[in-house]
Amino acid sequence: MALALSPPRAPKPKGVLPSHYHESFLEKKGPHDRDYKKFWAGLQGLTIYFYNSNRDFQHVEKLDLGAFVKLTDEAPRGNTHFTLVLRNQEIKFKVDSLESREMWKGFILTVVELRVPSNLTLLPGHRYMMAEALAREEARRTLETPSCFLKVSRLEAQLLLERYPECGNLLLRPSGDGAGGVSVTTRQVLNGVPAVRHYKVKHEGPTYVIDVEEPFPCASLDAVVNYFVSRTNKALVPFLLDEDYEKVLGYVEENKENGENVWVASPAPAAPGPAGPAPPAGGPKPPLPVSALVSNQDKPPPLPPLPPPPVQEEDYVIPIGEAPAADYENEDVPSPSRRVIPKPRKPVKFQAKAPKPPIMPKPEPKGPSGGVVRKPAVSSAQAFFPSPGLADVTAELEEKLQRRRALEH
Repeated sequence: MALALSPPRAPKPKGVLPSHYHESFLEKKGPHDRDYKKFWAGLQGLTIYFYNSNRDFQHVEKLDLGAFVKLTDEAPRGNTHFTLVLRNQEIKFKVDSLESREMWKGFILTVVELRVPSNLTLLPGHRYMMAEALAREEARRTLETPSCFLKVSRLEAQLLLERYPECGNLLLRPSGDGAGGVSVTTRQVLNGVPAVRHYKVKHEGPTYVIDVEEPFPCASLDAVVNYFVSRTNKALVPFLLDEDYEKVLGYVEENKENGENVWVASPAPAAPGPAGPAPPAGGPKPPLPVSALVSNQDKPPPLPPLPPPPVQEEDYVIPIGEAPAADYENEDVPSPSRRVIPKPRKPVKFQAKAPKPPIMPKPEPKGPSGGVVRKPAVSSAQAFFPSPGLADVTAELEEKLQRRRALEH
């Protein structure tokens, strides 16, 4: 029988290293870390990605620069430390040299401010690399919408800025005229009174025109955001609602063999045992048991204690065919100390008791000497049951009758 040929397997696609504006080894220390952890880091757009090694394709952590505030140097620690200050946290970094520190600071400022910084110690080649990164970032932002652009109405935009002031005070939303433009909503506090403003941005071909006293054209929506931030000396901050949550708890652990950091997923806790459904807070209470509904007055009088059950031995056999003909309410209870000997299964027929015949005096026999011959005394059981086969049955019935009378008393 010919075997069916399996379809040829397609080759697995090989991983492609991500294209970063700048990448190198970087040691990071977050607000909850005790010490620095070494990663291979790469800057792409407004995000810094962290990898375990320079050969990995999947990052283990990432840092969003949308909440950027400033960069500072740590002078007491030397020229290899700097701090990235965000709106919600501070991240400390450590590099190998002063040149690496200036490179990281220059690329971060380039993508955040969309200009090559001029107050850093950089070589001409470094400035050229940052100018290329600036062109790539501007081209990327023309195709992408900024993170502060939300599809909400005017009222919803006001409520978001009021409810989450720590997330920013500038928000972009679709324009209400339906012409394809956008609107800018800002909220600031002036002498304790909130001041909400709305600005209209027209969409004319590939250009966005900010409708102010002197209309200002922008090539992208990100350029519109940058216009409001730069013209207000960074008093307006783009709104960034933090919704980037992870679903699996994990941590970075150092590999003792090669010294590299490895991402480890924390095991899930054991599921608790099955529990009964909890009654609802406002729902009806469960019915009480029947015993709780009966009062003490309605309870019947307590019954007398019953005798202990008989202890059956291994060779205990219940006789068959020896039960009395009549049924009793209180059946006989065999004595626990008395051992019952099994008897042959021969049915025993009980005859009805005949009336006692009158006792007639009999002539007493005389002996050869002329005296009266006395017979030996006979028990009442033998007199009543002259048959020797029923003597054992009579003795057993008498014993049962005595035990029943004792139980009644």
